[in-house]
Amino acid sequence: MTAWIPLLVILPLSGAFLIAIFSGMFKRIGGILTPLFMLILTCLGFMFFFRETDVLVYHIGGWELYNGIPVGIHFVVDGLSVLMVAIINLMGFLASFYSVSYIRKFTGEKYYYALFCLMVAGMNGVVLTGDLFNMFIFLEIAVISSYALVAFGIEREELEASFKYQVLGGVASLVILLGIALIYWNTGTLNIADIAIVLKENGDNKLISFVQVLLIAGFGLKAAMIPFHAWLPDAHSSAPSPISAMLSGVLIKAVGVYAIMRLFFNMFTLSYEISMLITVIGAVSMVGGVLLAVGQWDFKRLLAYHSISQMGYVVLGVGMGMVILSVGGSRDVAVLAIAGGLYHMVNHAVFKGLLFLNAGAVEYKTGTRMLREMGGLSNNMPLTSATYFSASMAISGIPPFNGFFSKLLIIIAAVQGGFYLMAILAVVVSIITLASFLKVHRYAFIGFSRFKNKKMFGEAPFGMGLPMVILAVLCLGLSLLIIPFFRDIFLSPAVNTLIHTLDYSQPILGLLP
Repeated sequence: MTAWIPLLVILPLSGAFLIAIFSGMFKRIGGILTPLFMLILTCLGFMFFFRETDVLVYHIGGWELYNGIPVGIHFVVDGLSVLMVAIINLMGFLASFYSVSYIRKFTGEKYYYALFCLMVAGMNGVVLTGDLFNMFIFLEIAVISSYALVAFGIEREELEASFKYQVLGGVASLVILLGIALIYWNTGTLNIADIAIVLKENGDNKLISFVQVLLIAGFGLKAAMIPFHAWLPDAHSSAPSPISAMLSGVLIKAVGVYAIMRLFFNMFTLSYEISMLITVIGAVSMVGGVLLAVGQWDFKRLLAYHSISQMGYVVLGVGMGMVILSVGGSRDVAVLAIAGGLYHMVNHAVFKGLLFLNAGAVEYKTGTRMLREMGGLSNNMPLTSATYFSASMAISGIPPFNGFFSKLLIIIAAVQGGFYLMAILAVVVSIITLASFLKVHRYAFIGFSRFKNKKMFGEAPFGMGLPMVILAVLCLGLSLLIIPFFRDIFLSPAVNTLIHTLDYSQPILGLLP
């Protein structure tokens, strides 16, 4: 099974190359190859849930240890990385399938699919790589592709949003690269597992604390956590809707939240101060994002602000687990908090991806994103309306949809861990979220139609409707992860990878040549 690991990066890179080369002769090759490759990647990603051992390591180039230091590149598949790979490629498949119909209204179709494949390759590389420098390289592949995709409409709004995204993304990349350089200067290695051993032996110092702050700022900006969120509302609302679904559903997780979890659990020694800082950032993002979303009338911009808020839940849950572990608190409560955060991360990919696809279908058929210009769409677009209702209930935490169970775990963990203010804020934010999406439902899908010709449009094409239906089913189906049998297969291995912080390095270093 180990031999299959590099295909998760090779296939999308090959797809980008083939599309760029042959799209001049075969105009539709991108719309055929991209969904096909994404489907293969999705199957590979889920296959690794049933791997023979907890950790798989693939060595690239046959590099031996140099003075005891692992200098070669290798990919690592463990409980956390396989969960991320599954999310990335499932959303990649659905978004690319949706794009076949959606992207025809744009020019430069071949560039779109080539960039899409590069973005997926970069994200897969980030979550699989076992060393910091290649994490940075893959991160840049993913975000540079996303810069171009945000500007794909080449209108003034898209270009401005992409420029802002590039400037702030460039700052974040410089901060991350500085942090990586300081780690290398301090430890003499870039291998994450090896760095963890060196830091454990040498102990924490002021330089490492400074590096931790740098990485929180850099990856926090990539994840658009408040106060690093300024680029996200413009970028997510301006991008083509399937790209908005990818940016919100998986990109900010892969290049932001995943990196924070991996490095702060499995590389650094957990400290109370840093853990509390991450928890507070999560809480502020959760509250600030929803308050900024309430007053929005642009459908996609409203969804973009809710991405900040919902990722706040993820960071809050993981942060509380970090705090509890750092002070030697109850391990069971820490497990519950981290499980809630990871569960909500999975759920967010599904319901927020669906909401952006809904918004794309509405804009595709009506030509507007402004809620005040809509109304009565449930009559013309019943499938879009029904799937929107499923996603809006899920993001608002209404049972029996998946968002309810992940939020419930986070709130219970907050109460059991003594984070009473966080628990109250999580409940209040969920109520405000529901109010925000009921506003969308009222102005867009029910009530009086504000369109001059009520019969001028109908439901979105099949290619756009099928991914929406699949995601709507998942909004209910993922509720099954609360059941121990399914949780132990998909979620618990990721939680165990983070909880057993001291056990991360040994299996990897033991498998190195």
